Amino acid sequence: MAHTAMSGSGTTASDDPLQTAVWRLRSRGCWSDAAALLAPGAADPAVALQRASLLIERCLYTEQGWAEAEDALRAAEAIAQEDDERGAAACERGHLAYASTLLGVRDRADEARAALGRAAALIAPSAPGRPLLDYRRGLVAQNLGDSPQAARAAYHRAHAGATAQGDALLLSATWRHLAGLALHDGDTAQARHGFAESLRLREELGYLVGTAPALVALADAEPEPEATRLRAEARRLFQLLGGVPTWLAARLAPPAAA
Repeated sequence: MAHTAMSGSGTTASDDPLQTAVWRLRSRGCWSDAAALLAPGAADPAVALQRASLLIERCLYTEQGWAEAEDALRAAEAIAQEDDERGAAACERGHLAYASTLLGVRDRADEARAALGRAAALIAPSAPGRPLLDYRRGLVAQNLGDSPQAARAAYHRAHAGATAQGDALLLSATWRHLAGLALHDGDTAQARHGFAESLRLREELGYLVGTAPALVALADAEPEPEATRLRAEARRLFQLLGGVPTWLAARLAPPAAA
């Protein structure tokens, strides 16, 4: 099962101390602290949406905080005025519903599809938010709709858009999911390349909380003893972050004693 959270661009504004601080906290799994930094500006639609996206990402990585994320998202939806703002809020609504369904909290698959469809009607094909929307539609197609062909097409669109925008974090996600589809199809070489690119980008960005999943994904495409080394590295990082993302626990259980 593929799990990932890609709320927002994943990059910091060049000289914006607030955004730099938010990114540093987010990348270490401190979503509540990052959201708290944004609270004073939450009357601004963009800031309100960023707060919501952080809290939704926390849900996907920790399986907790659903009510707080829902409240933040409703607040962002209430003050969205322009089509791109409403579309971005709908994209986050779809992502929250997707996370709830994927993690077995509550089946909201229909809500996820409807919200992402609404976002597609509001976000122009050339708009900055379109690659993230395409990526999330791919997630829904793959993990809720069991439609790998539709997912692959959506991931390719997202990959091209992220490349054009220089969105390294989103690229790390599209590389990983395209690689996952390649591995499922038996193309180990392509899978290994994609997983390695995903890991490289996350390490370069310092996206610590997303690095353990990238290590585990690459391990699935590597032979021994490299696979064991990668999983051990992922396990150390997982423990350093206090067991986040929670859904990686089963994959990283220590090997049984002989």
